[in-house]
Amino acid sequence: MRLELTPETLLQAYRLGVFPMAESRYDPRLYWFDPVARGVLPLDGFRLSRSLRRRIRAEPFRLSLDQAFEEVLIGCAERETTWINAEIARLFTTLHRQGHAHSIEVWDGEDLVGGVYGLALGGVFCGESMFSRRKDASKIALAYLVTHLRNCGFTLFDTQYPTEHLASLGGVEISRVAYRARLAQALQADAAFDRAALPSAYEVVQRNTQTS
Repeated sequence: MRLELTPETLLQAYRLGVFPMAESRYDPRLYWFDPVARGVLPLDGFRLSRSLRRRIRAEPFRLSLDQAFEEVLIGCAERETTWINAEIARLFTTLHRQGHAHSIEVWDGEDLVGGVYGLALGGVFCGESMFSRRKDASKIALAYLVTHLRNCGFTLFDTQYPTEHLASLGGVEISRVAYRARLAQALQADAAFDRAALPSAYEVVQRNTQTS
């Protein structure tokens, strides 16, 4: 008999630096990961390109906070291959209802065209996934998220694995040992995801321009 993974067990795993993934959306099993090389996105080092800066200033989309979490999760899973299975969706939906998991949504009129979601624990935000149905929608969501996390007292943005895409936005790779040390410190930080409203487009550009 397979024991059901609880949201509380999942929270404890993230506090230890471990996270689950499935091999595919069709595989009901979850596997635990603790990468030797960890990806993080420095909150004071987001790389805002000139073109993305112009897009944000133009405000082509409306953004919201925790208004369509389940829809964002579904959007993130709508790709040919995904590690988000039904169990991940169930767990994170519950964690959202408990106030631990959060999303930023990107809207074009009434259409959800992008977003990002993750888990907040103390002063660490564990970014899970993002998606885009319009040009730059996920990048814009990420720029707003980085600024929002800074405003809310967060000190660590965990992206799990380093990727070329995240590196182009300022993401860096650190060792497992370095990550665990930063995680332990960040868990003690005084932070709350709902401490501040979403920043304005002007603030997102101003707060991140110096690192471009």
